[in-house]
Amino acid sequence: MSQILFFIFLKKSLYPKFISMVKKIVMLMAVSIFMVNNLISQSPNLMIPPFTVETASKFSGQALSCITSEYPYKISNVLNSDKDVATPIQLHPAFYGCYDWHSSVQGHWLLVKLVQLFPDLPQREQIIKTIDQNITVKSIEAELAFLKLQGRTAFERPYGWAWLLKLTSELANSNDPIQQVWFKRLFPLAETVKSLYYEYLPGLYYPVRRGVNENTAFGIAFALDYARAVGDKTFEAFLIERAKFYYFNDRNIPASWEPEGEDFLSPSLIEADLMRRVLSREEFVRWFKDFMPSFPYSLTYPAVVADREDPRGVNLDGLNLSRAWCMFELAKALPDDSQTHRDLWQAGYRHAAEALPNVLSDNYGGTHWLASYAVYMFMSLADIQQ
Repeated sequence: MSQILFFIFLKKSLYPKFISMVKKIVMLMAVSIFMVNNLISQSPNLMIPPFTVETASKFSGQALSCITSEYPYKISNVLNSDKDVATPIQLHPAFYGCYDWHSSVQGHWLLVKLVQLFPDLPQREQIIKTIDQNITVKSIEAELAFLKLQGRTAFERPYGWAWLLKLTSELANSNDPIQQVWFKRLFPLAETVKSLYYEYLPGLYYPVRRGVNENTAFGIAFALDYARAVGDKTFEAFLIERAKFYYFNDRNIPASWEPEGEDFLSPSLIEADLMRRVLSREEFVRWFKDFMPSFPYSLTYPAVVADREDPRGVNLDGLNLSRAWCMFELAKALPDDSQTHRDLWQAGYRHAAEALPNVLSDNYGGTHWLASYAVYMFMSLADIQQ
């Protein structure tokens, strides 16, 4: 009996102390893990490799192979009759490769950008020859005819539209004679796509926020870049009005819910990346403070890619790259001495360092488009580093 009473005494007197000690140990472990993660985030091992001509050559080799490979190809157009059944190159003589239309457009943008950045690129002449064969007056007329057929108003809306305008804007201010020729050939298609924005956005009362092809903010952002590149003030004003209508009153974005399993864009960051284009710097700083009062943990570290063999699971590599370019662009728009500026800068490095080794692989589901995201990320980073 005395032993039982002694055990009860020990339990009542020592058990609470034991539980308290365990809680303290757990807390110390949590703090230690946080500190280690913070140190890792600033480690030189996470430095992004320089964007060299050697890296550009690898990207261009992949893109050249893609834009000239007709198969595999995913056709996503509405068939009105038997006459609409055709091969990719018959349907899209300009953009028939890279698995789908928008990826082909992205591949052309990538190659144009690399030729502009690296005059000594080994594939330079081959790139010029290939693009000149793809972007012809005749091929663009066929692409125009395709878009004007019944049931095609939603084709590649707005993601493919945005990349087509991005490609055109890249050529708009080029001093290279051959790129000026490509711009003139491509311009009628770009203007047709512009008209589709005028038809689509006024009837879209709610923006599409998902981090995939239908994302409204991404579609407007690249279109706005086009409007400014070609000096189209009317189109610019229209896009700014639409952006403010959709996003100006957004507060406390639930970024902690991100990502979804097939995202390649961050709904919160891509929206902010649009609004930095729309607002003055002072307005944007105020808007962003209300939009994202604190930087969420969900954006601090890269998304986990569990299965790169899955054609949509690999989207998360693209998400990490697009998050990085958004973070770098947003960091530039915020005060240098702000904590959010530092958080964005460090998180951008983490995301880029995680994703870059996976851009080139044997998995065509990712390699047919990821290099364009990598190059766009490098462009955003270069502006900071300069």
